[in-house]
Amino acid sequence: MTSMTHTKTLLIIAHAPSGNTQRMLQAVLNGAKHPELTNIHVKCLQPLNTQSADILSANAIIIGTTENLGYMSGLIKDVFDRTYFDCLEHTQAKPFGFYIRAGSDGTGTRRAIETITTGLRWKLIQEPLICKGEFDETFITQCEELGLTIAASLDAGII
Repeated sequence: MTSMTHTKTLLIIAHAPSGNTQRMLQAVLNGAKHPELTNIHVKCLQPLNTQSADILSANAIIIGTTENLGYMSGLIKDVFDRTYFDCLEHTQAKPFGFYIRAGSDGTGTRRAIETITTGLRWKLIQEPLICKGEFDETFITQCEELGLTIAASLDAGII
């Protein structure tokens, strides 16, 4: 007798304009697509391709952004601008996490994302990953762990 399992969708929305940010995104994807997580569908979208329906249908979200002048990337801000009111009354307690590739300290970017997601009443499920300063190969491992942790939590029904 087989049990019916419900596949859950993990949506990754990432702005990855450079080779290193592409590597970070790939690491998040690698973690999220761990072979032992059989009930998770990972959907990765570029910001301009992200629509309200994608956010509404996701069971959890990971946002990836660069720090641009102490703020999130314009393309990630655009996602929030275009989808905010469609999602406002329908995504309360949506579990999410995020990572920032920060040239300086990432605090302005973190604060901006947390302000918007607080307005949406989303639930931050782990401390944001802020990869700051000169690029370091440990960022890749940290991004993979982020993807794995959130996907495994979703798969296990913790979030």
